Amino acid sequence: MKTSKYVEELKSKSEAELAQELVSAKKELFNLRFQNATNQLDNTARIKEVRKNIARIQTVITQKAKA
Repeated sequence: MKTSKYVEELKSKSEAELAQELVSAKKELFNLRFQNATNQLDNTARIKEVRKNIARIQTVITQKAKA
């Protein structure tokens, strides 16, 4: 599956890299929402995908913090 590869990739990154990944994902989500509000977004499913990726990143950060 594509998501399991993505999660494994996230687990191999350091906390600083994860934080950077989180910031870039949140920026992308903001831009997608802005495009959606102005009717410029073609693939609205991308918003849901980015939201789930943000949750995955936050989950991995929490797991690393507890370990």
